[in-house]
Amino acid sequence: MSRIVLATLNARYIHSALGLRYLLTNMGPLREQTALREFTLENRPIDIVERLLAGKPRIIGLGVYIWNVEQSTRVAALLKQIAPEVTLVLGGPEVSFEWEQQPIVALADHLITGQADHAFATLCGQLLNGGSAPGVIHPPPVEPAALTLPYDAYGDDDIAHRVIYVEASRGCPFKCEFCLSALERSSRPFPLDPLLQALERLYRRGVRHFKFVDRTFNLDPRHSGAILDFFLQRMDPSLFLHFEVIPDRLPDTLRSRLARFPPGSLQLELGVQSFNPGVQALISRRQDNSKSVENLRWLRQQSHAHLHTDLILGLPGEGMQSFAAGFDRLYGLRPHEIQVGALKRLRGAPITRHGENAGLRFDPHPPYEILSSAAIDFPTMQRLKRFARYWELIANSGRFSHTLPTLLGERPFARFLDFSDWLHATTGQLHRFALKRLFTLLYRGMTECCGVAPARAEALLREDYRRSGLKGSPDFRAPGEMEREHRGDAGGGHGVRQRRHADAPDGP
Repeated sequence: MSRIVLATLNARYIHSALGLRYLLTNMGPLREQTALREFTLENRPIDIVERLLAGKPRIIGLGVYIWNVEQSTRVAALLKQIAPEVTLVLGGPEVSFEWEQQPIVALADHLITGQADHAFATLCGQLLNGGSAPGVIHPPPVEPAALTLPYDAYGDDDIAHRVIYVEASRGCPFKCEFCLSALERSSRPFPLDPLLQALERLYRRGVRHFKFVDRTFNLDPRHSGAILDFFLQRMDPSLFLHFEVIPDRLPDTLRSRLARFPPGSLQLELGVQSFNPGVQALISRRQDNSKSVENLRWLRQQSHAHLHTDLILGLPGEGMQSFAAGFDRLYGLRPHEIQVGALKRLRGAPITRHGENAGLRFDPHPPYEILSSAAIDFPTMQRLKRFARYWELIANSGRFSHTLPTLLGERPFARFLDFSDWLHATTGQLHRFALKRLFTLLYRGMTECCGVAPARAEALLREDYRRSGLKGSPDFRAPGEMEREHRGDAGGGHGVRQRRHADAPDGP
């Protein structure tokens, strides 16, 4: 029986908890007495509690995040009702800041804020030896060189069925106020030799999908270049790598390496967030827009990387006109995906200082999304959030790559906003569109609100329909009954959307 249980609720089964594996691996002498339990948001709290208590643990450590805090609060409440003698320890970003009034913290015996990699083991040792400890513990940041790497804690089932998360560095030197990384003092790389040895062990065990969680993978070209070399030397048809990179920093030493990765092997996430210099200054974001544009253009033209770009909706001082201009500028660079994400009020993030002056209003419940600002009123913000949802469904999915350029015309943002307004007025839906019905709705929207000739719309949609794998002959002119729901990427494995985009035309 394990005296200590580490647990969290992942958003989906395919996800894995890297943070808990760090804690497990750094438990020292208590490692053999510690078990790891992962659940998902689909699990009932009462069932989670039953499984947590099955081994009669003395201590339960619960990882709390923005996506699971509500469910975790119910789990904590049940634990304290059923087994009040079990010590409950909380940690994670959602309870590391502004924790004083949080209901889940009131239920816990101990809280560790920030990086608990070593502090959790220390606390458990004190408690199991009959000692006492503070209710709230604020450990200093942990130097990466002092950590035992957690990658051997991924089991065979994880490797077979889950995303394997890794990190080459911690922290961030930038101070973008919407991000918790703004509170970090610097970026701290992991020593290369132990990291590469750990990656080699994962590779030999069959891992081919590596998702790096670093905020700034390309900050140190020497460090990131060595990691890219590692994978280039082990190139495999099934290898797939994900890196988050700074868009305005891409020296030739990295370009030459990125250009060598074959199609389907590399995804780069580039957070542009906003092209407005005034907004960037307001939120303490340092970004060379010209260099970002140059690098994005180079990546699109000279590499095979799948480019996933980000814009944030609702930043202080950014109105609809500015956001539209930034969207059109980014779309003109032809990234494979543009993710439009609503600004979130992350606990502890400095963005809150703009609340009064910028008129920021946030949903008080997770994930704390922006509701309105002085620059964008609530009805307009709702329109833009629908725009973002439909863009994800139609453009980012890669299913309509032949149709999309004609749908957008010369004014991508304005045309898609018109289509978005029409689609919502027609269906009232944001989710659960049958794929065949979506083809019909696109035909209707293009011809009814976007002025596309029926014959042209039908020809383009027929080509995308042919590529979709759907059976039967489409009839776009006659909306039919709702067909069996098609769940898109949910069961397609990694790389499905990337392959669709790779097969798509380059656009006008």
